[in-house]
Amino acid sequence: MEHLCGSELPFWVANETLHTDSPDLPVCFQLSVLSWLPCVYLWLACLPYLFYLQRNNKGYIMMSMLNRVKTVFGLVLWIVCWADLFGTFHELQQGKTQAPIYFVTPLVVGMTMLLATFLIQFERLKGVQSSGVLFIFWFLSVLCAIVPFRSKIILAKSEIGITDKLRFTTFYFYFALIGAELILCCFNEKPPLFSDVDTDPNPCPQTTAGFLSTVTFWWFTRMAIKGYKNPLEAKDLWSLNKRDSSEQVVPKLLREWEVEQAKAHSAEDQSTQALYSKPLPAGEGNHVGGESSPEEVEVLLSKKKGPKKASFLRSLIKAFGPYFLIGSGFKLLQDLITFVNPQLLSLLILFTKQKEAPTWWGYALAFLMFFTAFLQTLILHQHFQYCFVTGMRLRTAIIGAIYRKSLVITNAAKRTSTVGEIVNLMSVDAQRFMDLTTFLNMLWSAPLQIMLALYFLWQNLGPSVLAGVAVMILLIPFNAAIAMKTRAYQVEQMQYKDARIKLMNEILNGIKVLKLYAWENSFKNKVLEIRQKELNVLRKTAYLGALSTMAWTSAPFLVALTTFAVYVTVDKNNILDAEKAFVSLSLFNILRFPLNMLPQVISSIVQASVSLKRIQDFLSHDELDLELVDRTNTATDCSVTVVNGKFTWARQDPPALHNINLMVPQGSLLAVVGHVGCGKSSLISALLGEMEKQEGDISIRGSVAYVPQQAWIQNAILRDNILFGKAYNEPKYRSCLEACALTPDLEVLPGGDMTEIGEKGINLSGGQRQRVSLARALYNEADVYLLDDPLSAVDAHVAKHIFDQVIGPEGVLKGKTRILVTHGISFLPQVDNIVVMVEGRVSEMGSYQELLKQNGAFAEFLRNYSLEDIIEEDGATGKTLFYYYQGHSRVSLSGLSHCWFIISGDLENPRGRSVRKRLCSERKHVEPDPEKKLPKVEKLILAETAETGRVRGVFWEYAKAVGPLLSLFIAFLYGCQNAAAIGANIWLSQWTNDAVGNGTKVDVSTRVGVYAALGLAQGILVMGSSFTLAIGNIGAARKLHCALLDNKFHTPQSFFDTTPIGRVINRFSKDIYVIDEALPSTVLMFLGTFFSSLSTMIVIVSSTPIFAVVIAPLAFIYVFVQRFYVATSRQLKRLESVSRSPIYSHFSETLTGSSVIRAYGRHNAFVLLNDMKVDENQKSYYPGIVSNRWLGVRIEFIGNCIVLFAALFAVIGKAHLNPGLVGLSVSYALLVTMSLNWMVRMTSDLESNIVAVERVKEYSETKTEAPWEVEEKKPSPDWPSHGNVEFSDYSVRYREGLELVLKNLTLSVKGGEKIGIVGRTGAGKSSMTLCLFRLLEAAGGEITIDGVNISEIGLHDLRSKLTIIPQEPVLFSGSLRMNLDPFEKYSDGEVWKALELSHLNKFVSNQPAKLELECSEGGENLSVGQRQLVCLARALLRKTRILILDEATAAIDLETDDLIQSTIRTQFEDCTVFTIAHRLNTIMDYTRVLVLDKGKIAEFDTPTNLLSKKGIFYGMAKDAGLTQ
Repeated sequence: MEHLCGSELPFWVANETLHTDSPDLPVCFQLSVLSWLPCVYLWLACLPYLFYLQRNNKGYIMMSMLNRVKTVFGLVLWIVCWADLFGTFHELQQGKTQAPIYFVTPLVVGMTMLLATFLIQFERLKGVQSSGVLFIFWFLSVLCAIVPFRSKIILAKSEIGITDKLRFTTFYFYFALIGAELILCCFNEKPPLFSDVDTDPNPCPQTTAGFLSTVTFWWFTRMAIKGYKNPLEAKDLWSLNKRDSSEQVVPKLLREWEVEQAKAHSAEDQSTQALYSKPLPAGEGNHVGGESSPEEVEVLLSKKKGPKKASFLRSLIKAFGPYFLIGSGFKLLQDLITFVNPQLLSLLILFTKQKEAPTWWGYALAFLMFFTAFLQTLILHQHFQYCFVTGMRLRTAIIGAIYRKSLVITNAAKRTSTVGEIVNLMSVDAQRFMDLTTFLNMLWSAPLQIMLALYFLWQNLGPSVLAGVAVMILLIPFNAAIAMKTRAYQVEQMQYKDARIKLMNEILNGIKVLKLYAWENSFKNKVLEIRQKELNVLRKTAYLGALSTMAWTSAPFLVALTTFAVYVTVDKNNILDAEKAFVSLSLFNILRFPLNMLPQVISSIVQASVSLKRIQDFLSHDELDLELVDRTNTATDCSVTVVNGKFTWARQDPPALHNINLMVPQGSLLAVVGHVGCGKSSLISALLGEMEKQEGDISIRGSVAYVPQQAWIQNAILRDNILFGKAYNEPKYRSCLEACALTPDLEVLPGGDMTEIGEKGINLSGGQRQRVSLARALYNEADVYLLDDPLSAVDAHVAKHIFDQVIGPEGVLKGKTRILVTHGISFLPQVDNIVVMVEGRVSEMGSYQELLKQNGAFAEFLRNYSLEDIIEEDGATGKTLFYYYQGHSRVSLSGLSHCWFIISGDLENPRGRSVRKRLCSERKHVEPDPEKKLPKVEKLILAETAETGRVRGVFWEYAKAVGPLLSLFIAFLYGCQNAAAIGANIWLSQWTNDAVGNGTKVDVSTRVGVYAALGLAQGILVMGSSFTLAIGNIGAARKLHCALLDNKFHTPQSFFDTTPIGRVINRFSKDIYVIDEALPSTVLMFLGTFFSSLSTMIVIVSSTPIFAVVIAPLAFIYVFVQRFYVATSRQLKRLESVSRSPIYSHFSETLTGSSVIRAYGRHNAFVLLNDMKVDENQKSYYPGIVSNRWLGVRIEFIGNCIVLFAALFAVIGKAHLNPGLVGLSVSYALLVTMSLNWMVRMTSDLESNIVAVERVKEYSETKTEAPWEVEEKKPSPDWPSHGNVEFSDYSVRYREGLELVLKNLTLSVKGGEKIGIVGRTGAGKSSMTLCLFRLLEAAGGEITIDGVNISEIGLHDLRSKLTIIPQEPVLFSGSLRMNLDPFEKYSDGEVWKALELSHLNKFVSNQPAKLELECSEGGENLSVGQRQLVCLARALLRKTRILILDEATAAIDLETDDLIQSTIRTQFEDCTVFTIAHRLNTIMDYTRVLVLDKGKIAEFDTPTNLLSKKGIFYGMAKDAGLTQ
């Protein structure tokens, strides 16, 4: 410096700077350090910044006024600086030699100003709207120029005056200009041309926010205010930033993942090639291909190390690592700044000790403390922002990847994981990654903080620190043990929770069956049993939690105690003064955070690694071979060809189809028939490419439409279900509806074709679902139609209509290739070819006539089971011969048995024709456009409401559930615990003052003893309060769940029809989980932070009473910010949770319908739909993250102000404050920032978690059905002894405000009568049966059974005396035995007898587990027919007087149907039987037939009479070919 400044300008003068009341810096220091600092910064930042701008070009910005002014000012600054330089040269010419510094500094500063000007323009061209780099530069320049500004004024006032006029003037010019640049830098440029901001309706202001706004998250304020005024709605949310959207994030990850997979495959190929290329011993070359057998290869492979797996982690790091590293950089800075404040504190305490030190020291220290704390806040929140955004992108990418994978995964892979598990990958595992990213940096940051803290402590207290460290290290295994145990409990609890949710899911899916069988109690007890185990585990976890909380709060104290005790006892000269004690305390407090975080981070990483493995396994599953079906084949004129096909569902399974040879000519209709389980549906799946091909070739020409056996219906409006992504074309659409007989159904639906269909098509009948599925295929105009038994679920006459109008030779689809799987024999004569399947092989193939002549399996099948009609067409005369063959169990119409009816009739019979015409014209639709007729569409499924506004009264509800007295007691314990903590610290400050008083030690043992006692008291109180809190919370959780469960079992059926199951399940899973686990910890944290903030205020006020003045304004700002934040953030959380469930429900819908989606080639559309739903969800999640940052910056600013004022008042009151008190109040103030921030967070978490209580309460208080048992009206045990049923003037509607479904029915049925109920879809057949069970309550009239009015007795008394075989067989997961007899009323013998009568005994006795055969969820491991037989066995076990059969025969082949019918005839001979029939032949021998039409009785008489009346029944029988 001597060389630069010369000898007369000294660089540093201590007396002028530090030890005076009016300090100033020497000129040389001003000219060198202060002038160069900003310049050095800008030149260093310039290169990386230019590189960054080159990479991220956002398009250029038009030159604006602001930009011009900035540029001009920059150039003027350059001129001003160089004016200085030329002034110096001028003086040189005049012989005044100046020091070299006068040449160097203007030159350097001038060059820097040119660089700044260049940057201003360069940024404009690269589309930067506001520059952080330049802002910091101008800010530093102004900051550094303030000192010369002051000293030049002091100089001008002094006697000497100004000698150097030129430099004085240029400096003030310079100062004015950099001030102006700084101010201009705060304003934003316009957005770049052609950016998204112009097109986006509601862009995120972050993209256009300025530097200051970005750093302080000021751009969020608009939403905070909006959310405070009115509750936010979805339309208020900003669009997602492009860079966070699925469209950019998912492909990024998938690219990296594909690279990884390719690497793994190539590695695998090399290892297998090495095996295969071994030379074969002579004589083995004659094997095919000469390869070693697969078994050998497997053995060889297993000896080598397994093939290298593709690493999902590596692809995640490659895709998202760089962005995350920026956040890590911020974290490093923040860690370093953290340790500045304890150093400043020690200086402050030193300052209060030196009575003669200049006051400005104190002020400088106070403001420095404030400034470092504020800087730390800003940096920390930038770090969090980066971490959270990375987490958000991870979740988007993982969900996207899983969804895309799930659409192409093979059936074998699908079997390994249930739908629920895959949905879990998406919800739970993706979430875990998201949570991990926030902690991940702690992995390196925690050890760093610990090391730094120990270093400073050692400097302060020397080796006695080791005692404290030893305590910390001892606590680590204690905490780790607790964490491990908690972990184990959590796993156990998750299992119970999963079991409970699975059971609840089944109960809710089968709630109708439970009600019909009156089985609620059995299942309720099962749920409560699991719940009890779950709560026991929760209780254990809570006790462990209380222990760890105690360790957590007492740790810093114990450490301090041991350290201080050791410090004062080791050496007589060691005096514990305020500086040592309180600086050490503040360092111990810094240590506390990383020590607590480390175990959490590690457990979080363990969890994430488990999730990682699960996701990786799922993404590595085999995919369907999309080239399996050859779509390009044009060689033959056959549109579907299979040659030597051999197919299996999974590679390791035996083939399900073998030796399949099929050729279907273009435009022909092929029927596939066979017994249950012979592989008909598998054949269709093979044609779709859903099965693994082992041998052979398949080719299909043209596009495919597919109608699955169980219709797949989306939760969308009816019209969208039919259009399925195709454009709407009115005439074509109408004709599709017409052909599929859907027009009359639309009149019945509340909103016509705009009616919303519930999940899985819940509000359509089975037949309607199937017809919608068919209409979808029809509308999609494909070349090849694969129809998997679409006619089984509809009534006979509708089936006929559909066959004639759509599938048959005269139907809409004539000329298309159709493959129809069917059980209906009546259609076979009209098809071109028939394939007969037997046990996975094609046994016969040919036209109807050929097969009859061959007299093979088909003819046999027909002879035994053709019941109604074999239509033979006599080519010559065009006459038709109707055969009506009487099976042994049937009674013929006229009473003659075993007789052939041969009725000859002319096909062209005008009357027959007119009947057909009449049937069609009845179905014609009068008004072609139902939309005009329906002003308002009633939604079936009401949208789930997100509660708005404050959570009123729920806190009180929760306190009531905990117990009001217990709640008060808990608060009291918390108060005591904080009192103890304050006491200990005040005692410490007294102790440190001893040293000041006389410089010797006063009775050390008393000091240490009392300090220890107070600390221990605090620890015990903490544990007590946590314990009582845990007990209270678990009690509340039990009460709330019980009430919910109880109410749901008593809820009427109509509730379940209008509420998606997911919503109810959500209450049982998500909300109960929150009440069980999230809420207690939130309450714990809230109470903790609230009391600690309170105690801080008390301590500061008691040491410097003047602080009370500042509390009021700070508290006001705090409450103000908190209200804004809580209102907005709570609503954002609600919106987020409401938008989250559609992702999962759409996903599970996709999984069940993936074969349909693939068949129609809608793969990409569904991927887009999923991306939209995820983005929609992230749209409400992103502002949620930002709101936390926004809040953090503001609240921590208040905390920093508290530090500032505590320090300032300590400086002001220095004269009468002892150093102990100063240390106490400032070290408390340093702690408060954290707890204030947490307190707001916890308030808001508490409010959003308490919503769960509100939601559970809401569903615990829905309307209930009638009581299960009415004591005073209990019927006698043997009721009904006769089985007489009487309807008098009976009417019923499904729900309030809907039309009547049954209108004034009056009929009486004698005991033992067999009644058949027929009528077209929607006539009210099923409703009649529901009325008997009182699933629907009467709207008028009454039903009496054996003289008892059923509306007066308890529901269970009624339902347990009736038996139903329902339309859709529902089984629950559990043993077969449990499915037949959940209350275990019957002996094994009786159960076997029932199985024998229902023809299941062969199947069951072949199973190794016999009666304990495990049924999977929904009975998936039994075929539909077997499930139906299980329902029959249930009915046989109960054997009540009244039996109701509801369309039970739909999914069964004729053989099984026959068995059921004969069983019912023999076993229920003396019972009253009501049958809702599709196949009229089943009820031809019934006592009477009831024909319903539009909810009224149309005809009611014996079948013979009805036939002779030629009414509706006759028409139906004619359609079914039962009569001529």
